[in-house]
Amino acid sequence: MVKNKNFLLAGLLASLLLAGVASFYASSSPDGLEKVAEDIGFIDSAKDHANADGALADYGVKGIDNPRFSTGAAGVIGVLATGVISTGLFMLVRRKSGSEK
Repeated sequence: MVKNKNFLLAGLLASLLLAGVASFYASSSPDGLEKVAEDIGFIDSAKDHANADGALADYGVKGIDNPRFSTGAAGVIGVLATGVISTGLFMLVRRKSGSEK
């Protein structure tokens, strides 16, 4: 059990480090769909989605002016949110499968 905890903790720390630091160095080039829209010429007809003004829109945290910190904070928030949601789902599935025995 200790081995699993150490492994999970190391994975969490690596994920947080990558999300918080390395995410700033990701490519700023447009993604595939945006690139095709530019190449074909219909990028001007694109509309913002419902969450375009959200707190984590455009790979940053709204209200943080430093782009490096904003991108890193958004990455860390994403890792933590994914961890909390997936842990909750795993625990729910484990309880259900354990109660059927």
